[in-house]
Amino acid sequence: EVRFVESGGGMVQPGGSLRLSCAASGLTFSIYDMNWVRQAPGKGPEWVSSIVTGGSSTYYADSVKGRFTISRDNAKNTIYLQMNSLKPEDTAVYYCAADRWGSAVTVVSGASVDYWGQGTQVTVSS
Repeated sequence: EVRFVESGGGMVQPGGSLRLSCAASGLTFSIYDMNWVRQAPGKGPEWVSSIVTGGSSTYYADSVKGRFTISRDNAKNTIYLQMNSLKPEDTAVYYCAADRWGSAVTVVSGASVDYWGQGTQVTVSS
């Protein structure tokens, strides 16, 4: 059975930091590009960041560039999202997603996603 378990969400004040984790099991993790997608209340999903299989290339939405860092540890079948300088508009449920061929557009639509995590809530509020 393929499982993705996310953790690290919570409530933080503006300007604070959180580190999300997404641990995978039941699949060959290293062959998948991995992504973070978020969905704020009442809004559609938003692609946040991607990292290729070996971790050599990373990509970010303009809204998080310079504040968020994606990384992966293939030995631990885990990806991370370090989120700094958090803003209220970062409030959302954050999902990890595994894909093998897509782009930000196909990931956010789900068209290229093979597996989704269950999501973890991030709330940025004073």
